[in-house]
Amino acid sequence: MVASGRTRARSAPAPLWAGVGTFTLSETDLAAGDPAPRRLPYHLLALTTAGQGTVEIDFAAHACRPGTLLWVRPGQAVRFGAEPGLDATLITWSRDVLPAAEITGVPVDDLPGPARWQLAGEDEDAVITEVAQLGVDCARHTSGPVAAGLLRHQLAVVLLRIALLTGDAGTADASTSEARTFARFRRDLETGHPRSRRVEDYAARIGCSVRTLTRASLAITGRTAKQVVDDRVALEARRLLACTTLSVAEIGRRLGFGEPTNFGRFFHREVGVSPGAFRAGLGSAEAPSGSGRDTEAGNGRRVPMQRGAAD
Repeated sequence: MVASGRTRARSAPAPLWAGVGTFTLSETDLAAGDPAPRRLPYHLLALTTAGQGTVEIDFAAHACRPGTLLWVRPGQAVRFGAEPGLDATLITWSRDVLPAAEITGVPVDDLPGPARWQLAGEDEDAVITEVAQLGVDCARHTSGPVAAGLLRHQLAVVLLRIALLTGDAGTADASTSEARTFARFRRDLETGHPRSRRVEDYAARIGCSVRTLTRASLAITGRTAKQVVDDRVALEARRLLACTTLSVAEIGRRLGFGEPTNFGRFFHREVGVSPGAFRAGLGSAEAPSGSGRDTEAGNGRRVPMQRGAAD
């Protein structure tokens, strides 16, 4: 574990000077006594170092024990369990801190990717070593272009080692026409889902037919293009309900629904409960103390990113 000897949680904007930082879960309020889901505007890696517990990423539960590695991508809803004794080393970094050429083959964008690994043997030793060294250097260096380059390079090494955990699985599929079509579709869907739920619009923007797009979606995910679109809209609705204090009607408007009743019917069909029941079940409908109305970037609480020189 990368430890600092501190016992209080820091609250600071993220990230700081080098665009990357390390700290421990116990230093933050991520594992507070009554944790609520939140969305972080940056990447977060969590390497469990002690205890056992559960972490939810986009409402899917992931069991954690020493050696469990989780990757939370920007915009995903994350909630750490409040189990006593659970601790982890955390690494956070800005979306654009690393050039693509330095991390070729690593799924660092915001699209869904691998989220959990259970490290063991040489893989565990290698990742822990790299994470520990990054933590040491984050604590030692607080300024300068050389130090910033070192921290970013070490982050790239950690990410490349994580990419090797998956091996070559999916490499051949990634080169197929269907995989390329689906990748373009998913990228367009990330920015387009608040404006359109029509498969025809996405097909036109990426220059293919609806039939081609649906065939690609079925080949990659087992779901039609329309189902993929609705899945993404429903996920965004759940994120907004869980991580903001926006009204149900306003969330519906943000996602392109002109009438709250239409949004309610869509949400119930996709999720199985009404928007209000979903929010009430999470216990996240009330705004945190001192927060504004729209607290999309983390329920008004921010994760400390890097130790200062005096820490």
